[in-house]
Amino acid sequence: MPLIDVLFPLGIEHYLVGGIFIGLGVSFLFISTGLIGGMSSFFTTSLSFVSSWSYFNQADFISSRNWRLVYAAGLVIGAAFWCFFFGESFQTSVSWWQLSLGGFIAGFGARLSNGCTSGHGICGLASLQLPSLLAVIIFLSSAMVSAAIVKSLGGV
Repeated sequence: MPLIDVLFPLGIEHYLVGGIFIGLGVSFLFISTGLIGGMSSFFTTSLSFVSSWSYFNQADFISSRNWRLVYAAGLVIGAAFWCFFFGESFQTSVSWWQLSLGGFIAGFGARLSNGCTSGHGICGLASLQLPSLLAVIIFLSSAMVSAAIVKSLGGV
């Protein structure tokens, strides 16, 4: 069996289409506004709407919170649109606390690295940023080690 069939048993077409749409979206954002789209800053800038802490009310956060809110809303609306029209649902056997813990760890790591995989991996690499290349190498290495540990402990 070819390796491509092992790695992608359902085919690669939907990955290609998704990648094209992601590339077009971040390219449009950058070309039309000069802004680099990443998701982890959305959470920090959104807190400037409700928090009185000076950290969350920095000028950078306040000036970018509106477009970041629209950017994040577009992702949620796009996913809802897809589910509504194509009726596909995703079910997992992973418990809610494991999903929550994984989300917390991923969020902490994203803020620690000053960006997430979408910011560094898509936008940072496209703009040839060395810190983004280093971040992506660390993301992927950590993911491989984590997956190996989880598998060795009997996880999925």
